[in-house]
Amino acid sequence: MSSDPIAAWHQLLQDRNARGLDALLSDDAVFHSPVVHTPQVGRALTRAYLAAAFHVFFNESFRYVRELKSDHDAVLEFEVRIDGIAVNGVDMIKWNDDGKITEFKVMIRPLKAINLVHQKMAAMLQGGQQ
Repeated sequence: MSSDPIAAWHQLLQDRNARGLDALLSDDAVFHSPVVHTPQVGRALTRAYLAAAFHVFFNESFRYVRELKSDHDAVLEFEVRIDGIAVNGVDMIKWNDDGKITEFKVMIRPLKAINLVHQKMAAMLQGGQQ
């Protein structure tokens, strides 16, 4: 795994390797979903949400279109088409001095996209497919 967590994240996406998430996430990682009100705390829950995202988001149309990065956080804007619907959003990522992700927040627009993502992510998480 790269010491740069964003480079490592990009590599996981390129390789479609959700199994690599454990090495990238801190034990106390927190995931903020665009559709779940409460933060999902801990490596296991964060991994579950991100692994489900590998199935829902990361198709051939997914691409990051902008990246803003500082010493311990980054904002990555993405675009993807899911079931013919254009989805635009941002991944807001924070990491610690060890290069482990401590917080992953996803924001999505428009409303039609949020509703679709909610439906698909719920199906993945309930089905236990990660």
